[in-house]
Amino acid sequence: MIDLTLDMEQYDCPFIDTTVEHDVTFSAVHWEFDSNERALSTRMFVEGADRGALENGLSALTEHEQMREAKLLSKQREIAHVRTTIHETAAMETIRRNDGYITGPFHIEAGSELWHVGFDRESAADGTLSALDTENDFSVVERSDLSLADVNGFVRNVGAAMTLVDGCRDLSETERETLETAVSEGYFESPRDATLGDLAEEFDVSKPAVSKTLRRGEGKLLEHAVDALEDIDD
Repeated sequence: MIDLTLDMEQYDCPFIDTTVEHDVTFSAVHWEFDSNERALSTRMFVEGADRGALENGLSALTEHEQMREAKLLSKQREIAHVRTTIHETAAMETIRRNDGYITGPFHIEAGSELWHVGFDRESAADGTLSALDTENDFSVVERSDLSLADVNGFVRNVGAAMTLVDGCRDLSETERETLETAVSEGYFESPRDATLGDLAEEFDVSKPAVSKTLRRGEGKLLEHAVDALEDIDD
């Protein structure tokens, strides 16, 4: 299996056009293609820089000529959950014609779309990239040749991966920033490239305060990591 991650700029995609004109992003959580109608139905999260940006983005999306249907499912502050149906784009048609298929969620921001696409044969992947090159601007972010064992391992360990993601989400903004800085500055290296005092100076707090933040963040991540290990063992 050939797995491609593509950074795609389509000229007939309502989501991309909306992110060019408005400060919003789209993240797909579910999609289904209707081959008879030649249409893609999705459930997506829309996030705006603020409430005004979200409202303007949703209005622009609804009015786009490529949009067949857009229904608001829920909305809270600057985030909305929508169900949409759009006409098949040229890039979609090319990928489907070459027996390609979506292998992961896609994210749209600032005029480009990150796609995860799979092919059963290398020749199909290469043919698709050549065909896409004539009508779209894109770059191959990553290309992997996955074995059956790789794919099976990924599917079986999705639960463990989500456990780790939940651990990251549990971090407060301060905990996350402190941990990221500690890693980038070499605090966890041996010997250390940064001391607790360096981190305290970076955040303009006392050494006990930054130490407490680190321990709290580490504890949250380690707790979820242990849970993930148990999921893998199971």
